[in-house]
Amino acid sequence: MPFELDTSLTDALGATSARTLERAFGMKTVGQLLGHYPRRYADPGELTPIRELPIGETVTIVAEVLSSSVRRMRNRPGAMLEVVIGDGVGRMTLTFFAKGPGQAEWRQKELSVGRRGIFSGKVGMFKDTVQFAHPEYELFDDIDAAQRQADARRNVPIPIYPATSAIQSWQIAKLIAAVLDALGEVPEPLPEPLRIAEGLLTARDALERIHRPRERNDIDPAVRTLRMHEALTLQAALLQQREQVRALTATPRTAERGGLLERFDASLPFRLTEDQRQVGAEIAADLAADRPMNRLVQGEVGSGKTLVALRAMLQVAQSGGQAALIAPTEVLAGQHLRSITKMLGPDLAPQLMPTLLTGQMTAPERRKAALRVASGQALIVIGTHALLSEKTTFADLALVVVDEQHRFGVEQREALRAKGTAPHALVLTATPIPRTVAMTVFGDLDTSVIRTMPSGRAGIQSFTAPLAEHPWWFQRVWARAAEEIEGGRQVFAVCAAIDTSKESVDADGAAPPPDAEGKGPRWGVVQLDEILATHPVLSTMRRAVLHGKMPADQKDAVMRAFARGEIDLLIATTVIEVGVDVPNASTMVIMEADRFGVSQLHQLRGRVGRGEHPGLCLLVTEAEAGSLARERVDAVAATLDGFALAEVDLELRGEGDVLGAAQSGARSSLRLLRVVKDAGLIVRAREIAAGILADDPSLERHPALRATIDRRVTDADRAALGKN
Repeated sequence: MPFELDTSLTDALGATSARTLERAFGMKTVGQLLGHYPRRYADPGELTPIRELPIGETVTIVAEVLSSSVRRMRNRPGAMLEVVIGDGVGRMTLTFFAKGPGQAEWRQKELSVGRRGIFSGKVGMFKDTVQFAHPEYELFDDIDAAQRQADARRNVPIPIYPATSAIQSWQIAKLIAAVLDALGEVPEPLPEPLRIAEGLLTARDALERIHRPRERNDIDPAVRTLRMHEALTLQAALLQQREQVRALTATPRTAERGGLLERFDASLPFRLTEDQRQVGAEIAADLAADRPMNRLVQGEVGSGKTLVALRAMLQVAQSGGQAALIAPTEVLAGQHLRSITKMLGPDLAPQLMPTLLTGQMTAPERRKAALRVASGQALIVIGTHALLSEKTTFADLALVVVDEQHRFGVEQREALRAKGTAPHALVLTATPIPRTVAMTVFGDLDTSVIRTMPSGRAGIQSFTAPLAEHPWWFQRVWARAAEEIEGGRQVFAVCAAIDTSKESVDADGAAPPPDAEGKGPRWGVVQLDEILATHPVLSTMRRAVLHGKMPADQKDAVMRAFARGEIDLLIATTVIEVGVDVPNASTMVIMEADRFGVSQLHQLRGRVGRGEHPGLCLLVTEAEAGSLARERVDAVAATLDGFALAEVDLELRGEGDVLGAAQSGARSSLRLLRVVKDAGLIVRAREIAAGILADDPSLERHPALRATIDRRVTDADRAALGKN
């Protein structure tokens, strides 16, 4: 009986192979195995550059045997075979240990000079020579020699698969070949007329060609077909998810004449920007509808997203509905409480009773806050993950606001929404998202953009301080900071770690980019504070430190003191990355700026220049000119346009890291799709998916597409896609 994509690997390959594949890759079905695509292809005549092998990684290479020798072990029984392989430029050694000379000589005969094959193992170094210890290998003329020789003459590509120490690339190839030989018909996700119109292969042919290409020209059409399948599957799933939310019935929340929102707008001492008015109108229309809003608002750092969110909160509060704003950190939650209370003013704040609820509050404080929330007395609730607790209940949760979406997942957003009856959802991000990324990651949300900045801000100048070329600039950076403080302004200094003197460096926030230079951060908050304590001017200034491991009340006290102007220089980790609003802060010094991503640097820079004083951002780095890490820092210094930086970030990071955690978290659904290179394909896939769903919302007439969605886009995948 032919295999289907849902056939279990145990039935297809036997219990032993199935168990190995599940342990190595989490695979359980034939479809999952066939979705394990080659990471590259080797030609039988191709010799891999040995000099480029990364030490410590498990790799697969194509090479030729150059020499071999057997010697007895001195201090224990047995023998060792050393085989030298090369690529015409570099050489490396294969080391095999045997119980006796006979076993070693047998392998030496097998690995005779001139034989060529695939070798796989962990790259090591011994006496300045690159080596594999006891590698796995397959010689090209071992299995089906006549076929191999014919393939070599035609230069048939050899697929190289992502592998582990438990199962090698060629072993995976054999298992896939066995499955393909017994595979029956493969359902087509696209209707036949569309498949032909798009110039795509059949699903069965695409799988055959990507795993067993007969020539190089077979590969690209197969990859394009399977990428379209991925894009279509994902876009259809996201559009279905959006329609499922829209199908729910929500309580319309309209803004009344003379109501809370109108009173608030009348009290503002400034005019809303054009973008704030436009986005506010879109949100107001969503809230007045009888289906839940599901909207993403992208806005530049300091563009007034919080104000837009507050106006939405007031609109739902008019009818007694509660709004919950979830923030990623205690510092940011506390900042939101203070800024929202201040914006509401003495007239509206007592009526709406903004209430903070976080995990680090004392038990009596938390009980008091929870009672206000459960009774409906607090119409605006601000908190961290504590809002997701089972103990947190609402009287009438009408609006969920998620601040800094990239810090949360879909499942957390939905967990908060579950505390109300189909509440509206507003998702905020100050991390600009290029269109195709937004379409891929946030495809279930309607999108609004705030580009214009409020008037009255003096702006920011940014400079790279390249210590590799100008080490004396280190002193100039702090002299400049001292000048700002002497002028009555305040300064942030940000480090990538808390304390670098410990064996395990205390870090705060996201991991550094892969190209961050050096083994670890040199500057921690502790080290910078110690060195500035010896500075002739800054040592006399009011300094304080702030990081994520401090108790919540201590962090809050420091931030309040800084906001009141009682601290001149705040030395912090990235806990101040988002939402902190101190108009008198004019200068941001970022130590080892190359250890931060583009969006992080842009966010940190946005903490200054928020008032009447011009902002200054100094990006201190020891990264060499021309390095990728330095390019990233220089790119941030060159522009204040976050949307332009988002595009630069994609170019600098390349295809493999575009979705970051989302891609690694959704590997079963995104294998080949690249949101930069495949932008046009993603747009087309969304058009096709929208057309199919408009005519057949439940996909009853498209069972193959429905089955593909069920098979490849799990709830966990959708959750992971929300974490970027």
